[in-house]
Amino acid sequence: MISIIIPVFNEEDGIADLVKNLEVNSVNLSKEIIVIDAGSNDKTVIEAERAGAQVLVCLKKNRAAQMNYGASVAKGEVLYFLHADSIPPESFVRDILSATEKNYSSGCYRLRFDIDHWFLKLNCWFTRFNIDYVRFGDQSLFVTRQVLQKCGGFDEKLIVMEDQEIIHRLKKYGKFKVMNGAVTTSARKYLDNGIYRMQAIFFRIWALYYLGYSQDRLLYLYRKLISKSKL
Repeated sequence: MISIIIPVFNEEDGIADLVKNLEVNSVNLSKEIIVIDAGSNDKTVIEAERAGAQVLVCLKKNRAAQMNYGASVAKGEVLYFLHADSIPPESFVRDILSATEKNYSSGCYRLRFDIDHWFLKLNCWFTRFNIDYVRFGDQSLFVTRQVLQKCGGFDEKLIVMEDQEIIHRLKKYGKFKVMNGAVTTSARKYLDNGIYRMQAIFFRIWALYYLGYSQDRLLYLYRKLISKSKL
């Protein structure tokens, strides 16, 4: 079985469509869809349940904590972490199970945005390379339960960059695969904040993280600079 774990906060507009998409593309395949809500104040929980997902509430509004909680209740030996505004290829279950059968213990897809813009396409082109510094949660992540446990799970002290930090640890316990297909993710942050400005903000936060800035400082900048931030 593969367990699909989706951390959410106020995603009423798209969560039902995502769950239905996952169901359609995994018919007759062994899977479960778990939505971990962080206290949404909209209809996210209702929409996810209506679409057929198992919905649980995490007491911490922290994506790392939400994903760890999802992993703790999941029944599958393969865990697939997916953002609520990202849609994987139709063959995602077969792709992931095929990769694990070839002894890849973790991996992700390349990235694609849902709008046609040359600059975003260029950014996505770099995600084909197996380089830790261009790995982000929008690309989704599969990992075997055994390896996730060995590496200690997601670092719940991190509110920003938790998705990239774990990649360094996962690779210590097995092979990591960047699959040929692409996850299609929403460009809403880029549209809300300006494409070039948004990328400059992301780069700034990324650079400051590696320079050792505190999570409090990074979170302050994230909330200050990014319109409609959910962190």
